[in-house]
Amino acid sequence: MLSYAFMQRALLVGLMLSIIIPMIGIVMINRRTSMIGDALSHSSLAGVALGLIIGINPIFTSVLICIIASFAIELIRKKFNSFGDMATAIIMSLGIGLAAIMSDFTPGGTSFESFLFGSITSVSKEDLIIVSVIFLLVLLFSLYLYYPLLYNSISPLMARLSGVNSKLVSSIFTFLTAITVAISAKTVGALMISSLMVLPVASSLMISKSYKETFIKSIIIAIIYMMLGISASFYLGIKPGGAIVVIAVIGMVLSLIIQKFKKMG
Repeated sequence: MLSYAFMQRALLVGLMLSIIIPMIGIVMINRRTSMIGDALSHSSLAGVALGLIIGINPIFTSVLICIIASFAIELIRKKFNSFGDMATAIIMSLGIGLAAIMSDFTPGGTSFESFLFGSITSVSKEDLIIVSVIFLLVLLFSLYLYYPLLYNSISPLMARLSGVNSKLVSSIFTFLTAITVAISAKTVGALMISSLMVLPVASSLMISKSYKETFIKSIIIAIIYMMLGISASFYLGIKPGGAIVVIAVIGMVLSLIIQKFKKMG
């Protein structure tokens, strides 16, 4: 498996994504906004279609569309405070609607389809470089803003009282979420990203006693899910996104069983 260059690239990209996706996921779950990942993943497809139509790397257009979509969600949530879920639903519907229309104009249906469920063979050297740059950016900001993000996700009021610039931290997190979702589509699949944001964190929550422990374990668990999923994709000839999510669900069930045994002990 490792003798193939495309597999080396896929595993490297998978490793980087499995580290930063749970970092975003744990904050989203704390903020109770995990459905935003779904809205952005659907919006990323519109960006993919746009990139394929105009003939540039779809990751660039996907990043752009995801950034616009994520800030649009935040704007609608602020304007209609009582209808936060409505903002997510509006952007998700618009994103999937635009993607459906533009997909008819994309050259070669397979290229677009590979972004739906992920593809290990389509990860290029250029993709690896883009993911590496964004990985470092998300990693550095997530670690630097570890406590501000934690305080802000639990209670924005408490964060402000602690001296945290809530608006700035929220804006940075929104930006990081958007670019993480956008770069994940090619390997994980746009329809699977939100699952990978939630499932490792959910598995970790069942076997952890603190936020820090959950944070660390969710990354370790995500790496395991990702590596097993990509390997299964190679050996069984199945879509990586589907393989990762199925393995993640099995892992979550095992975490639940471990939790039950711990309570019994």
